[in-house]
Amino acid sequence: MRSIQKLLHPAGFHMPRAPLAPLALLALLVAVVGGCQPMGVRNRVLEYGISPHASTPRELNKVTLAKYVVEPPDVLLIDAVKVVPKPPQKIEPLDILTIIVVGTLGDQPISGPFAVEADGTVSLGFSYGSLKVGGLTLDEARTAIRKQLEINLALPEVYVTLAESAGKQQIAGEHLIGPDGRVNLGTYGNVRVAGMTLAQAREAIETHLEKFLEDPEVSVDVFAYNSKVYYIITEGAGLGDQILRVPITGNDTVLDALAQVNGLSRVSSKNIWIARPAPDGSDCEQILPVNWDAIVKSGATGTNWQLMPYDRLFIAGDRLIAIDSFLGKLIAPAERLFGFNLLQAQSIQASNRFPKGNFSGAGNGGF
Repeated sequence: MRSIQKLLHPAGFHMPRAPLAPLALLALLVAVVGGCQPMGVRNRVLEYGISPHASTPRELNKVTLAKYVVEPPDVLLIDAVKVVPKPPQKIEPLDILTIIVVGTLGDQPISGPFAVEADGTVSLGFSYGSLKVGGLTLDEARTAIRKQLEINLALPEVYVTLAESAGKQQIAGEHLIGPDGRVNLGTYGNVRVAGMTLAQAREAIETHLEKFLEDPEVSVDVFAYNSKVYYIITEGAGLGDQILRVPITGNDTVLDALAQVNGLSRVSSKNIWIARPAPDGSDCEQILPVNWDAIVKSGATGTNWQLMPYDRLFIAGDRLIAIDSFLGKLIAPAERLFGFNLLQAQSIQASNRFPKGNFSGAGNGGF
C-alpha cells in the first residue's frame, strides 16, 4: 500500500518501468478509492485540536497586529515639515524666495513669492528684467536685486527671505525602500530604514539630514504596505498549483482571503487549512483546520481564523479529480502508442488492398 501511495503522491511520482495490465490498473484504482490515504492531506503530526475558547484570533475575536516594521519593498510617504539649510544659507535652483520691494512702479509691484529657475536666475517682471541669484546668500541676493532695480527706480528698498527650500522638494513624496533597505533622498543621499518602526525611521532620516539642514523635521508614514503578506495556495489536483500573494491588512480572515480568489474552484475540495510558520524559526509550526461548510452554511466563526503575516492558506485539490488526472497521465503514453500502431496497421492494410493507389472504388467491386 505504501508503494501505491508513493506512486500516487504528486511529490513522489515516478513512471513505472513497464505498462500496468488492465486488471492491475483496476486494482490500483479500487485500492486508492477504497482506503488509501488521500493525496495532499494535512500534516497530522503538526496539527492539534483547538478549543473554541482558545485565544487563537478568529472572526469575532481579532487582535491588532504588532507595531509595523518597514522592509523592502514598502513605500514610505515622507513630508518635510522643517527644512532650513545651515548658515550661511545659499540660494539654490528651485528655491522659492519671498521678495518685497518698496518704491516700485505703480502698475508693476514686486511683492510675493518668486521661483528660482533651474539656471539660478529669478525674474522680477517685464520692466525689471532677470538676474542670477543662485549660489548667493540672502544678503548678497538682496544687494544684487537692489542694484538691478536702481536702473529703473530711485532708492528702492528690498526685502528677501527664503520661503521654501529646494531641499523640501527632494525629501517630500513617495520613497520606495530598496533591496538594500535604504530610501533615496536625492542630493541628501540614502538612509537605511529597513527593520525600523515609523518612529525609528523618522529619527534616522532626521539624524541624517542634520548634516545638511538646521534642526530638520519630517513626518513619515507608510504609503504602500508591500512587505507583510499572506499566501493563498490552491492545489490543482494534479493540474498544477496556483499561488496568490496578498498584502496583509490586519483584518483578514479565511473568508476574506477566499473572496480574493472568488471562492473554491471546480478542482478544489473543502479540505482547507492554514499553515502558520513558527515565529522563532523552530519546528513548531501551527496547522489550523478550516470547517468550510460551517463558515459559509451555518455562519460559524470558530474556524474563520484571522490571517497573520506569512500565513499559508492551503486549499487541497479534489481527490477524484486528482486520481483522474493521474490516470490520464499514466495512460496517455500508451494511448498515443496504440493510436500510432493502429494508424500504421491501417496504412499497411490500405496499401495491400489498393496497391495501385486507387481509393475511388473503381475496379474493386464498387468500393
